[in-house]
Amino acid sequence: MPPLYENKWKIFSLVATSIFMSTLDSSIVNVALPYMMQELQTDIQTIQWVVLIYLITISSLLLTFGRLSDIKGRKLIYVLGFTIFVAGSWLCGMARTPQFLIISRALQGGGASMLMACSPALIVDVFPVQERGKALGMMGAVVAAGLTTGPVVGGILLEYFSWRFIFYINIPIGIAAVLGGMFVLKSVQQVWKREEPMDKTGSILLIIILTSLIVFLTQMSKWGIISILSLSFAGLFILACIGFVVNETRSDYPLFDMELLKIKLFVFPVISSAILFAALFVIVFMMPFYLTYPCGFSASKTGLIMIVPFLFLLVVSPVSGMLYDKFGSKRLCVTGMSVLTLSLASLMTVHPAMDVLSILWRIALAGIGTALFVPPNNTAIMSCVQSSRRGIASGSVATARNIGMVIGVALAGLIFTTSFSRLTNGSTLENYLPVMEPFFMSSFKQTMLMGAVLSGFGIGVTFARGKDKR
Repeated sequence: MPPLYENKWKIFSLVATSIFMSTLDSSIVNVALPYMMQELQTDIQTIQWVVLIYLITISSLLLTFGRLSDIKGRKLIYVLGFTIFVAGSWLCGMARTPQFLIISRALQGGGASMLMACSPALIVDVFPVQERGKALGMMGAVVAAGLTTGPVVGGILLEYFSWRFIFYINIPIGIAAVLGGMFVLKSVQQVWKREEPMDKTGSILLIIILTSLIVFLTQMSKWGIISILSLSFAGLFILACIGFVVNETRSDYPLFDMELLKIKLFVFPVISSAILFAALFVIVFMMPFYLTYPCGFSASKTGLIMIVPFLFLLVVSPVSGMLYDKFGSKRLCVTGMSVLTLSLASLMTVHPAMDVLSILWRIALAGIGTALFVPPNNTAIMSCVQSSRRGIASGSVATARNIGMVIGVALAGLIFTTSFSRLTNGSTLENYLPVMEPFFMSSFKQTMLMGAVLSGFGIGVTFARGKDKR
């Protein structure tokens, strides 16, 4: 048995810890957004950047760190990533202004991007091909566990302490993970290292692409779609995209291997993954505001409700991973995207007078759909890429996921804020009054409609993939 395979479960445990913490942090923060907005005396357009900057930073740097993990070794990226993540968490907890919190979240996102970039590659590296579907399915369960635990822990901390503790809890676990990574990965770190230069130009262009796109999406309603500022950022986005493609085509050691775009089973699953997470995060971002304002639920009750989709994700993900080993990815992924579309469509019919059970089954569908989709989709992508480019592929998968999340949050914030402001003659959500309930619900339903249309398009993209490489 190869040395890597002998250490596979120890390495799996380390990877699981990093994935658990990064997903835990994401789901905790979403529940806490209304409380951050109140304590820091800001508005929804500002507080959404606590989520956006984290996701933008991760998305911008994933390919860079995926590539670095191929060049410098997974151990360095893992240990350094967790160290930065812990430092960012401490600064987030210390924040006294929205601006400082957003900057600290960017640092935390930098650490999380290093962890996410090398995690799938580590799993594929250390598990034999016949066990990869199972291992990645179990990793999907870890993601679900982090997402499930987040709202519960967040609700309790918000109820009895402060939103600051949602960041402080990362510190002791992160320190333990850093020490574990230094020892467990010590004997295998040389396996992945290759002496190749880093594509710095590509890294910078990717940051410009994502930042300009999200600034355009989030500020378009304020600036106007044909204003100088909007057109400038749209133009910057287009130019950076062109420059990135040209640079990657000409580079001997590109950040992203353009040859991967010739693999149908890579391209369509990556695009469909971005669409799925964009649609999912329309729900994840908007539901805490719905449960807090029109429904008037407490933080702990909101947290308990928000664990439901992730509970189903936890249960269904391992099953989905094992089903891939038998049936392949296409049917499972199309079914998963369809179930998510049904969830978004059903949320267009909610109203605050409904009983909690009526909310639960609607958001449970989102968890089931995501769980059916993610493990077989990721396994299909990683299995069609040669081992020397798995770091790039791993970074691409995580980048697509996080770009989807960013776009989902940005579009949800844009559509909801534009509609709510128009209906209330300029009022904002931090000044919410019970009389505004009809306006909130109208804006909420428009946002869910956008998510349903997006995931409906994703069904077609998912269906277009080729046959799996088994």
